[in-house]
Formats: sequence, structure tokens, C-alpha cells
Amino acid sequence: MGGAAVLTATLPGPLVERVVTGYLDHLAVERGLAANTIASYRRDLRRYTRFLADAGVRGLSEVAESDVSGFLAALRAGDDEHPPLSAPSAARAVVAVRGLHRFALLDGLVPGDVAAEVRPPAPPRRLPKAVPVEDVVALIEAAGSLEGPRGLRDRALLEVLYGTGARISEAVGLAVDDLDRGQAVVRLAGKGGKQRIVPVGSYALRAVEEYLVRARPALAASGRGAVRGGRLFLNARGGPLSRQSAWAILRTAAERAGVTAEVSPHTLRHSFATHLLDGGADVRVVQELLGHASVTTTQVYTLVTVDKLREVYASSHPRALS
Repeated sequence: MGGAAVLTATLPGPLVERVVTGYLDHLAVERGLAANTIASYRRDLRRYTRFLADAGVRGLSEVAESDVSGFLAALRAGDDEHPPLSAPSAARAVVAVRGLHRFALLDGLVPGDVAAEVRPPAPPRRLPKAVPVEDVVALIEAAGSLEGPRGLRDRALLEVLYGTGARISEAVGLAVDDLDRGQAVVRLAGKGGKQRIVPVGSYALRAVEEYLVRARPALAASGRGAVRGGRLFLNARGGPLSRQSAWAILRTAAERAGVTAEVSPHTLRHSFATHLLDGGADVRVVQELLGHASVTTTQVYTLVTVDKLREVYASSHPRALS
């Protein structure tokens, strides 16, 4: 073993192409990766091999960390043959290269792993999509326009989602007793069973009160026997409303309201946070209301608000644009 290490330190070492072939065989036979995954790795490593050859590197032991980071930079920049790769595509290629060097080290083909410290590019942060307040109002009005108990239920559901920033699973999981109408608060059970108390606005309280008095008894009567668990929101058969049904309620409301933006239950949660920050709420207060473990998660909403401020500034200030 020691003699092999001396040889690889003094000689160019195994040809890159040969190690790539062995690595792909290892992935297919021993790791059992899917054929499409193997094909993607093969394309990425073929491009890596050409990059190294153009740099005058043919033996794997000649590769330096700067070669690996240079390959990543080349992927992001593109060339005459290849367009610039997005962060996720470049990250996949870097994962393939890191796996190749790790494989070579474990097989004793090279004395060290020069790719270990080269990190794949982080994908851009996806900004949450919020809808304007007027669109939220239109959604709620459209949901409540249905005749009978369903319209009262649907309106109450959307008012609770937007009025508390609850996740869809938290909203449909609510029990009647989770809502304290006297204190105007609701107890939400978040991820990992962690509970939080969130204020409930007057619009949501009125909608829920009307639903409890005029609609829920009729829905409960449709079920067989007692409603299990005292769930707040019931379906037409008297059972607990499901997440899928809540999605359908929102989709129908969007169609009836003529809201063309893509809307989901999470959109109302995003809108809740964004509108609070637009109104001057502190980011740490919004963090508590959303049930985020870290304020870093919540701060993505501040990016949306800054973009809005920048847009208003550019269109309103007399010397914003030259």
C-alpha cells in the first residue's frame, strides 16, 4: 500500500478516462444507480475529462484543486459549444466530479482528494410568491359566494389561512377548541408537534362564528355518528376536511374570482407574511407568527419587501432614473 502511494506521488497516475470508466461501472453495478443518472454522470465526466485534457492534464494524480474549481467556473461561464449552466445543473456536474475523486482515493489510485473542498454552487433562493391584498379579498369573497354550508365553510377556511398564516396542514387539523374566540387567538400545531398561539383578526373570527352557527352543524349531521376529534373544518360527509379538499376549495375560488396568478394554500401564508412586513411588522414578530425555528427562514420575505420598495422608489423619486 505504501509503495503504491509513492508511485502515485511521483508518476502522473492512472489516466482520467480509465478511472471515469471504472467509476461509472461502480455506480452501475455496485451502487445500482438508474440508467438516466449514469448517463448524466457520463456526460458531466466526459466534459470534465476534456477540460482537463485542454489544460494539459491526463493523469488523475496531476489534478489540483484549482483544476476542479476552474471546471466549475467554466460550467457557469459557458463556451462556444456549451451555454452557461444554471446553479442546479452545475451542482450536479460538481457532484459527479467529487464522486470520481472520492472513488479514486478509496481505491488507492491517488494520495488525496483534491475535490473535497470544492462546493457545488448554491441554487438561487426562491422568493415566496405573494398576491396583492385585493386578490386575497377577491378569493375570500368568491369562496363565500357558494350557497349553503359549503360557502360559509370555504370562506371561514380562507379567512383563517390568510388571517393567521397557518400552513394548510395546521388549518385542516384545527379542533373547535383550538380557537379561543374570547381571546381572539388560535392554537396551531406546527412541524414536529410544536405549538404556537397566533392572534386571529376580526374578519376571520366573524367568518368562523358564522360557519360554526349556520354551517358546521349541518355538515356534522351528514356524518355517521359523532365527528371524530371535534375537527373545526368538515367535509360534505361530516368527516375532517382533507388537505386535498382545501386545495380544491382555493382553486375553485381563484377561478370564480378571475385571479390568474398561481395560487395555493401556501400562497396565502406567503401573502400573510409579506403584507405584515409591508405594513411595518418586525421580522422577528413575523417569525413567531409563522412558527419558523430560525429568523433566517423568515428573512426571505424581507427580500420581497425590499424589491417592492425599490420599485416604488424607481417610479416615484424625481432623481431615481437618469
